[in-house]
Amino acid sequence: MPRSKKRSNKGGGQPRGVQPFSDEDASIETLSHCSSFSDSASVAEEGGDVCEEATQEDFEYKLKGFIDSTMDKSTKARQSALGGLKTAMASKILYEFILERRVTITDTIERCLKKGKGDEQCAAASLACLLCIQLGAGIESEDVFKTLKPIFKNILADGTANIQTRQACATSLGVCSLIAADDILDVYVTMECFESLFAKSYVKEDGSRSVYNAQTTALHISALLSWSLLLTICSNTEVKKILKKHLPKLPSLLDCDDVNMRIAAGETLALLFELARDVDAEFEYEDLESLCAKLRALATDGNKHRAKNDKRKQRPVFRDVLRAVEEGEFQTEMIKFGAERMYIDSWVIKRTYDAFTEFVGSGMNYHLQHLYNAAAFKARTKARNKFRDKRVDIGEFI
Repeated sequence: MPRSKKRSNKGGGQPRGVQPFSDEDASIETLSHCSSFSDSASVAEEGGDVCEEATQEDFEYKLKGFIDSTMDKSTKARQSALGGLKTAMASKILYEFILERRVTITDTIERCLKKGKGDEQCAAASLACLLCIQLGAGIESEDVFKTLKPIFKNILADGTANIQTRQACATSLGVCSLIAADDILDVYVTMECFESLFAKSYVKEDGSRSVYNAQTTALHISALLSWSLLLTICSNTEVKKILKKHLPKLPSLLDCDDVNMRIAAGETLALLFELARDVDAEFEYEDLESLCAKLRALATDGNKHRAKNDKRKQRPVFRDVLRAVEEGEFQTEMIKFGAERMYIDSWVIKRTYDAFTEFVGSGMNYHLQHLYNAAAFKARTKARNKFRDKRVDIGEFI
């Protein structure tokens, strides 16, 4: 889809260097609150529509100011503006407003990723993810992603780039691929990019393990989590390939000194076992007994050399992972949002939900419709994959 020309800012700009939203400013309650208007009797008579419309106009005026400020010469002002846009997008559904300005916002993100440094690049990467979440699965987000994907991949592959920026790009590339990638084969290529990073933390064939600093390990963790997110939309044929390639090596990450790596590896193993059993109900893992012993040890970890907080953090996770690997069970969680309920009843749904929650936080209730859109994308992908699998099967048969 060709990119349209930038739209002009009809509402005018807010002074440069405007401060980001506070949680209170960005909340839905604040947006509909009318107490700042002095004539409460008039509001009551006229109804709340006038107040809400005025408040919405103020809100959009502030957003336009942030968009303008992303082009400020001051790095601090640009970062402040990016932060304001992030908070707003995480806290409220802004589809119509963003749809009209998606090209401008995409250009802003592209410029900040290419020319910015460190924190500014990280903020831009996160904003890209929120932009795709706002737009949902469709041609608009696909257009955004086609522009930003090469930049994400270049930064991710650049060993000289700021490592926090690479980490942010890894996370955003995973979520944006889930929502906006229009070709499952391209998703597989992206997964290979992630593999090239986290596989460096695997134990080598000679039993040795490379030693990395905390920042590099954090990058590998982000790559692993994004890889596992995309694993949820892989075809059965691809899942079989991945099981053969990674299931023998992935358990080695459970011995990593970093608790977050151990947890990420454990949850990825649970997801892999769930997918393996979906593909083949008779699936069996040769070293199941040894793996379960390791998981059980982590679920009851009493290692004196580990921090108490780390042990407290990992124990409940590995109790769930052990149950998934050993018994194929998942403890269903219920999420309440207003009068509605959502049930997380599989590792596939949990991984997707966790990925979205990382970006929108407490605003997740307002974004669950976009979670549905991502699920719709997954359903379309699965449908395409089934067709491809059938073609492969026919080819093999012939």
